[in-house]
Amino acid sequence: MILSSSQLRALKERNDEELRKGKHAKYGYPAHTIQDLLQTVEAVKKEKKKWKQLAQERGKVLHEVIALTLKAVPAASDVDDDL
Repeated sequence: MILSSSQLRALKERNDEELRKGKHAKYGYPAHTIQDLLQTVEAVKKEKKKWKQLAQERGKVLHEVIALTLKAVPAASDVDDDL
């Protein structure tokens, strides 16, 4: 199941309320487990952003390498003459 950002925010708010209640929280409500899951979701989001940025930088570098390689390689007609 995929949750939207508003659903995650609502879940976090409800969970924070239950954590504030302490001993008076609903019986069986796994507040600490939900808190751990929400922290995991946030960590995954940060990792995804990091890897996305890394992939974009890698794409730019590969594009530059290709451009430099094309400039360094002689024209195709010059290569055929040597053979």
